[in-house]
Amino acid sequence: MSKRDLKKYVAELNKEQLEEQILELYEKFSPVKVYYNFVFNPKEETLLQECKLKISNEYFPFKKAGRRSKPKMRRSVGQKYIKHFILLGVDPYVIADVMLYNIEIAQTFASENVIKQDLFFKSMFNSFEQAVVFLIANGILTDFKTRIVAIHNETITQKWYNEPEFNAIIERFEY
Repeated sequence: MSKRDLKKYVAELNKEQLEEQILELYEKFSPVKVYYNFVFNPKEETLLQECKLKISNEYFPFKKAGRRSKPKMRRSVGQKYIKHFILLGVDPYVIADVMLYNIEIAQTFASENVIKQDLFFKSMFNSFEQAVVFLIANGILTDFKTRIVAIHNETITQKWYNEPEFNAIIERFEY
């Protein structure tokens, strides 16, 4: 069904039928329920804290029954939250905060541990590039420039092999 057909169909429904359809969608489909719950009760700060906790747990897991779990270091956990936040229409500042936090926590982990997988560094660069593109697209780069530069400086401090790629992105918006 095309969007046009859907509009035509919805226009033919009376108010009660429309209410019934929306309630049915709400009950049957979890994403619809999540969307409406967010729209009517947008607890962005709570979502942000929950998200940051999950991301940090990827690198610094909680102790379970007296033993420490092994870090999983999955970038995908943060990426899932970012996609979810974008779908819900969360404030771009909150999304940007998550994007940068995802990189910053990984850098904190890397400063304390030796990382041998090249994929980790490539993944962090992809996150960095996506964050900068998002910041520019939403016109909020200047608000986050300090954190962007700090992330780049940390790649220098930690001697990441792909630091020149981070530098190339920084140079693009500095001039």
